[in-house]
Amino acid sequence: MKDEGIEFICDYIRNHKVERVLEIGTAIGFSSINFARVAPQVHVTTIELDETRYQTAVRNIADNNLSDRITCYLGDAGSWTPPQGETYDLIFIDGPKAQYINHFERFAPFLAPGGAIISDNLSFHGMVEDLSLTHNYSTIKMMRKIRRFINFLKQNKDFDTTFYDIGDRISVSLRRS
Repeated sequence: MKDEGIEFICDYIRNHKVERVLEIGTAIGFSSINFARVAPQVHVTTIELDETRYQTAVRNIADNNLSDRITCYLGDAGSWTPPQGETYDLIFIDGPKAQYINHFERFAPFLAPGGAIISDNLSFHGMVEDLSLTHNYSTIKMMRKIRRFINFLKQNKDFDTTFYDIGDRISVSLRRS
């Protein structure tokens, strides 16, 4: 994540008194660590598919003395289920871009009342808006999937979504009353 994006989400956590965060895509734990540092009552649950990144994240979280406030799971978010009765004030989607719609639909039921779903990388270095920036067929396919996700957010009747040109473009989706 770019620093602007991290700052935006940390401000969101602070301003909305978020206590429970679910993060799809841990990577090396950078964003989880920053989220947990916002306030002592913030607890982050994060899921990572790649074992090497997961192990690095666990080390980084421990090195920052946050193992008691960041729970890191190794596995596929597509088959992971939150503990019984668990809800989240903020769900942060930053995992596999091709799975954004699936992750949004899968985890929206675990969103606490008044919570938000934040999605990152909606510009993907400008390639979503301008496919000519890449000639790689796989990347073009992924950009089309991100475009589909953006349209899914715009047309979703259950959520109001605001897009921010911060970092690599971020969306904040709030459940409609």
